[in-house]
Amino acid sequence: MNRSSASLTARRDRLLGENTPLFYDDPVHIVRGEDVWLYDAEGKRYLDCYNNVPHVGHCHPRVVDAIHQQASTLNTHTRYLHEGILDYVERLTSTFDSSLSTAIMACTGSEANDIALRMAHSTTGRTGIIATDSTYHGNTAAVSQLSTKMPPIGGVENHVRHVPTPDSYRPLGGQFGEPFTARFIDELQQAITALNKSKHGFSALIICPYFANEGFPDLPDTFMKETADVVHSAGGIIIADEVQPGFGRLGTHMWGHERVGIIPDVVTLGKPMANGHPVGAVVTTSDIMKSFRSGYRYFNTFGGNPVSCAAAMAVLDILEEDQLLDNAAAVGRYAKTELIRLADRHDLIGDIRGQGLFFGAELVTDRTAKTPAPQEADQLVNLLRQEGILTGTLGVHRCTLKIRPPMTFTRAHTDLLIHTLDELLSRL
Repeated sequence: MNRSSASLTARRDRLLGENTPLFYDDPVHIVRGEDVWLYDAEGKRYLDCYNNVPHVGHCHPRVVDAIHQQASTLNTHTRYLHEGILDYVERLTSTFDSSLSTAIMACTGSEANDIALRMAHSTTGRTGIIATDSTYHGNTAAVSQLSTKMPPIGGVENHVRHVPTPDSYRPLGGQFGEPFTARFIDELQQAITALNKSKHGFSALIICPYFANEGFPDLPDTFMKETADVVHSAGGIIIADEVQPGFGRLGTHMWGHERVGIIPDVVTLGKPMANGHPVGAVVTTSDIMKSFRSGYRYFNTFGGNPVSCAAAMAVLDILEEDQLLDNAAAVGRYAKTELIRLADRHDLIGDIRGQGLFFGAELVTDRTAKTPAPQEADQLVNLLRQEGILTGTLGVHRCTLKIRPPMTFTRAHTDLLIHTLDELLSRL
């Protein structure tokens, strides 16, 4: 770590508290962004292969202009009448199934998931929640109960049950396809039964339909439909966390749940909604919204303010007019093909998977035994940072390379990434 980074890190520890998360062994001091590029204080350029927050590219001029125009006209809370929030919600919900016709605007995905849990409680009259054992859904006190990776002090409360993470590379029971799905369904039914025997009862299954933090496994075609059928038969609801796969990132569909063939009861949104402006939302049915509004007096001072809605509307405009879903699909196919070619040359790559502009590779030290390689994955990410490419890792074993760039990522950017990966994997 250079002297400047060390000084900033020490100042950060003093002002923000020690152990505030930072990426990389040698943290990057970013001062400017443009499209898929970030620039540090010394002028070095980095290809951003990680951030889904600047969904249509860092500092997109149309989003910047939308924020400027609205901020110079009006910004206030939603207890006054204003058309901005109505126009945006109408536009947003038009991209969903017709049953998902109402929304609550918030500021973050964490807030959205917190609201979604309360919607499940008010709708079912029960409080038991099921999540996977490698998930992450945010930072509020309620949703932090869902994470086993960062469990709350005192442990997870009794109203939460976890089911094994779907893993296509190391499938439950050792078999992929129908046996794999059946094993997961059995685990889910056991969790539902346990909750129904408790004072809590079963309320909802909350999932990312892409299982992003779990390592985005390639799942059988009927996996999520059979899962949703079990949940609904038990009187529960499906909460789909679309913070990572949503807004066209997967290329084939606007929403991750469309790709896996289900219609959830509640959908939560966050990070990419407004290209970095803090916006989140919960989309749901009119019946669920009615039960929530009857059961809770919910108000968010900043959620749905005119500036936020202007920024979010600009993102929808850009996605449509610049055909960025088509770009995600085409570039994603190309990237996976190139990664597969890379795997032929490097034994450290155990598995290639992903969809659209959310793809990656799981690293292993032994392909036959599928031995996870988290140390090598961490080393690779830090070497990439040194070479001017920013990415990260995730998954059950923290050894899956996570490539999730802005939607404007191109084949040329992919070539730079693949070429650099090739050289660094040779070093490892």
